[in-house]
Amino acid sequence: MGGNLIDIVRSEMELRNYSQKTIRAYLGVIRGLYYYFKKPPRELSVEEIKSYLLEKKRAGLSSQTVALYANAINFLYTQIYKQDNFERVKYPKKSKKLPVILSREELQLLFKQTTNPKHRLLLELSYSAGLRVSEVVKLKVQDIEVEQLTLTVRQGKGKKDRLTIISQSLVLPLRDVLSGKLKNEYLFPSERGGRLTESTAQKVFYRCLEKSGIQKQATFHSLRHSFATHLLENGTDVRFVQELLGHANIKTTQLYTKVTNPSIKQIISPL
Repeated sequence: MGGNLIDIVRSEMELRNYSQKTIRAYLGVIRGLYYYFKKPPRELSVEEIKSYLLEKKRAGLSSQTVALYANAINFLYTQIYKQDNFERVKYPKKSKKLPVILSREELQLLFKQTTNPKHRLLLELSYSAGLRVSEVVKLKVQDIEVEQLTLTVRQGKGKKDRLTIISQSLVLPLRDVLSGKLKNEYLFPSERGGRLTESTAQKVFYRCLEKSGIQKQATFHSLRHSFATHLLENGTDVRFVQELLGHANIKTTQLYTKVTNPSIKQIISPL
């Protein structure tokens, strides 16, 4: 495929302030279309596109990933090719799976599995503030307000800034890490320079999860899920939780109320 289309799509997305992660994902979908059909995407029919997405779904891709493919294809045909009569590809229904939550006891067990104080702080801060892995590795010294027990997430998902909270228990380890650093330095730098990568942070989590013996299918994102769930269990209003998480739609936050439903938990099994 000629690089011209890729360059056009990249430029258009950059002008619209899409994140680099989304740009890479969309360009990957467009390249995939070309290499699969061996012809320019402009020549594809709606039936071919739908069959391509169906094959991806049958190959085991999640609904979220297939939805990303659909988003990229819709962007290509409506925004780049300007095909007003293009039949937009509908997104697959999102999975109804409940998030994997770690209990407070499991979290404490997890945190104890590393002897590296910076790695422990990485995990504890992510839980304490409800951070995505992409957000915690991008934190800089200037984003932390230890005295106010707050931190600022800059350009999180949807390229939005938000304010969230820090636990009082992290004040001392945060002061140790911040000591002597310039305000523009990363809170969690890489040994090779720059910031810690997302994959490295995830490896830290999985290593601690394995050592802890916890059998749940948890991921780094489970720290964020647990943050939201525990706040709701403590009686925090769902709209405050929505703001701390940076959810645009409160329905996304309300998913956690299904996990914390006290009425169901108080029912005693008849067995």
